[in-house]
Amino acid sequence: MIVEHLNLVDFRNYEAADLQLLPGPNVLVGRNGQGKTNLAEAVVFLATLGSHRVSADAPMVRDGKDFAVVRARLSVGERRVLTEVQINRQGSNKARINGSPSKTSELPRYAHVVLFAPEDLQIVRGDPSSRRRFADQLLIQRTPRMAGVLADYDRVLKQRTALLKSARARGVRGEGLSTLDVWDDKLVALGSEIIDARMRLATDMQQPLAAAYTAIAGADHRPQLEWALSVTGGDPEEGDLSPTDSRGALADMFRTALLAKRTQEIDRGLTLVGPHRDDLLLRVRDLPVKGYASHGESWSVALALRLASAELLRAESPAGDPVLILDDVFAELDADRRQRLASLTAGYEQVIVTAAVEEDIPEPLHRHVVRIHAGTISDERGPAQTETSGEAATPAENDAPEESDDQEEQP
Repeated sequence: MIVEHLNLVDFRNYEAADLQLLPGPNVLVGRNGQGKTNLAEAVVFLATLGSHRVSADAPMVRDGKDFAVVRARLSVGERRVLTEVQINRQGSNKARINGSPSKTSELPRYAHVVLFAPEDLQIVRGDPSSRRRFADQLLIQRTPRMAGVLADYDRVLKQRTALLKSARARGVRGEGLSTLDVWDDKLVALGSEIIDARMRLATDMQQPLAAAYTAIAGADHRPQLEWALSVTGGDPEEGDLSPTDSRGALADMFRTALLAKRTQEIDRGLTLVGPHRDDLLLRVRDLPVKGYASHGESWSVALALRLASAELLRAESPAGDPVLILDDVFAELDADRRQRLASLTAGYEQVIVTAAVEEDIPEPLHRHVVRIHAGTISDERGPAQTETSGEAATPAENDAPEESDDQEEQP
């Protein structure tokens, strides 16, 4: 897949912007705060329906505006696809594909993107929500219908948790909360599907993760990943649960865990069991990365997770390679890792690199250069394409189907 043209209206610091991109490496250069990462964020949103920087959509809408528009012309195999999303400050977002109203969950069917960013270090060193977000955004790209499953689970979770808080306030206990069973059924059905998809993803990621880590670090430290599931008490060794188990067995375990926690849930007004409480455990040298790995090892794991994601999408997608975005990542790496990462990514169909210092970009990726200054885009290919700007976009139709982004609950 290749992004040929990106158009933004009222997105972050851009009132209107146009960006032409080429196959192969594209370099966006500019001082910090000029809008480079905003361009990368817009492309990522089309592929994942979320941002790598914020959990809500409102910050992506320019101050004083009600909505932003991101529009991209994609080359998908032999096809050209025009994708568009209207990001609303309030309410559901709306989308168009080739000019026709569509569900936003359809966008990831066409846009496949893998982003490398300084924030990736939080995947391995941050709280569990960072790892869940990483996994779920990859799930959406791998299986776009999971966007709807995740959004539905989030809605059910919020409604069930609201009922628990209401019961706590009213002093209701145990059998007096029979309406909770209805929400349990919905939570189990949706949550089991998410857990199953996440476990299969971890299994499929294992081999490409090991290969990518060795290529980046220059050593085999036996990287591993597995899920610690709240339905088994948070211990990956308990419950003998594996990706080969039936969905029914997983649902039974989920329901049993909910019943065991019901009294605690009512006392605390929280839903204590489900995929929103799970964690992706990462290890190197048989030790947890968080708390034991060095800074260099942590970066190698973070980069390997992204490379493994790209390889997985590359192998499974009939549309070709995902677009790789390297957002200010070279400034964070030592010279050896810079060269290794550049060599590993240069062969993809399209790579977008952002950097504040042009000299940080290794030679294999130093090709088509675009300069960004205060929201102005200047293309070095010639004066005819200098200081491009976009026209105001037409909002998506009001009757377009609604879609909500997944929101995560901290454990």
